Amino acid sequence: MESNRLDPKEALKNKAFAKTKPNSEHFENFKVNLSKLIDQINESESEEFHKNLVSDFLKNTYYGQRHFINTKGRYDLVIHNEMDAKSSVRVILETKKPSGNSAEMPRMNDLNKKAFQQLVLYFLRERIIHNNLEIKYLIVTRCATKK
Repeated sequence: MESNRLDPKEALKNKAFAKTKPNSEHFENFKVNLSKLIDQINESESEEFHKNLVSDFLKNTYYGQRHFINTKGRYDLVIHNEMDAKSSVRVILETKKPSGNSAEMPRMNDLNKKAFQQLVLYFLRERIIHNNLEIKYLIVTRCATKK
């Protein structure tokens, strides 16, 4: 499998992104919530602990009152299209804790790892079993360790 890595400038070539500028209130909110997320990372805590940190960050920073965020079945974390848990899933996240097994995390030159395989499985379940054609993003992440 081949991956296509883009630097931020390449990823934002779409003119619509370049024209969109966050207002200062949204930017400050992002900075505060990101700082809070980083400060709360605890490498001795579980994956579940860190998954909740990511969920809180997403709720407080971006999705708040517009999208329901929680687990779904065995999926670590999902963002629904609406504020209702019965609405279709838009984003599936596979989370790992910072000190977790790094062999499970995909790399640019090797995507065939457990976290990526789980994410693909969840995507296929949504598409085939639940007929969900509205999935927009699949994300594999782990909270970065504090520097």
